[in-house]
Amino acid sequence: MSPRAACRLETLGFTAVYDYTAGKADWLAAGLPTEGTALTPPRPGALARTAVPTCAPDGTVATARQRVAASGEDRCVVTSGGGVVLGVLDQSALAGNDDARAVDAMRPGPATVRAHEDLHELVGRMHARKVTAILVTDPEGRLLGLLHRADADAFLARTHHGGRQAR
Repeated sequence: MSPRAACRLETLGFTAVYDYTAGKADWLAAGLPTEGTALTPPRPGALARTAVPTCAPDGTVATARQRVAASGEDRCVVTSGGGVVLGVLDQSALAGNDDARAVDAMRPGPATVRAHEDLHELVGRMHARKVTAILVTDPEGRLLGLLHRADADAFLARTHHGGRQAR
């Protein structure tokens, strides 16, 4: 909100008032909640699965493999202590040496999208590039979830959101 609006709220007695200087786009990109009566387009952050297996860079491939098996996913995301995406252990990496460190076996710098991107356009790109799932991160690169193309396709087919058809 603007500094003027924050000041007005304080004069009305609100004590926990903040001036979010990064703006609305950053708020949406971080996957934070919104309110209001306006119809909002579907976003990847709303559909992303949040129970994504993760491991630390110094974790082992064996530990990552166990987390993946328990999750039903097909990859383990290597994250920093603060949740920033560093890389991914895909099926070939997970089939590797049990004692290998995740940082040594991972594919660094995986593709990510922001939580507020246009879902229709993203799904179209995913189909064109034959991508079945993509990581959703906030503007600082922290993991928010994993968007499965099948989930997005099903949502778009169900809702015909905004009069646009799923691709």
